[in-house]
Amino acid sequence: MSGLPRSSHALVTGGGRGIGREIASALARAGATVTVVGRNRATLDDAIASGSAHFAGVADVADQAAISATIKEAAARQPIDILIANAGVAESAPFAKSDAALFRRMIDVDFMGVVHAVQAVLPSMKDRRYGRIIAVASTAGLRGYAYASAYSAAKHAVVGLVRSLALELASTGVTVNAVCPGFTDTDLLAGSIDNIVKKTGRSREQAVAELSRHNPQGRLITPAEVADTVLWLCGEGAGAITGQAIAVAGGEI
Repeated sequence: MSGLPRSSHALVTGGGRGIGREIASALARAGATVTVVGRNRATLDDAIASGSAHFAGVADVADQAAISATIKEAAARQPIDILIANAGVAESAPFAKSDAALFRRMIDVDFMGVVHAVQAVLPSMKDRRYGRIIAVASTAGLRGYAYASAYSAAKHAVVGLVRSLALELASTGVTVNAVCPGFTDTDLLAGSIDNIVKKTGRSREQAVAELSRHNPQGRLITPAEVADTVLWLCGEGAGAITGQAIAVAGGEI
């Protein structure tokens, strides 16, 4: 696997915890200068203290003005070569109980959060004729899941954006891809497991088994497996890989 270009600056949204934190750490170990962005200053500061990142900015990706200002500040230190649009939320509900507000929350964070971040970094990448844009989507962007119509719709939108934007930017030196993890062992998933336990009366072990059954390998994905895929896509040897939605899901897709 080819390494990162020298002195790369990577910005990771939702980089304070979970998959984003693991991606930030992998990029930092590979030699990139890493800026993490999120809503919680404490988790961002902890990422810096642990060596997973070098700089941090507080912003909600759903707030275009806030994320644009934060990215502008980061780019003033060093132009951004790599964007990992990872920030996301997940809520589940039967479609009949999924009101407009639920759909808006999923779209605003999971889809428009990607749009806002890409719009902020893209002009500079095009001017410099180099960039790696990677959206962390989900297998929910490649197939449907019952009781997750709003989340699945938002993630499908992310995959559609990636495929279209990759074609638009194919001659610019900027690649655009998505990674689509299956159910991954993070604190976000832990919240979903708690919700299953609360609503169904199942044990925690039964809830984990219910989610793991989607993966033919019979397990949850690890954040490190997602980060390794992202790191490959960021490397110099992945210049011909664009417009792809890569499932990290043990054969589920």
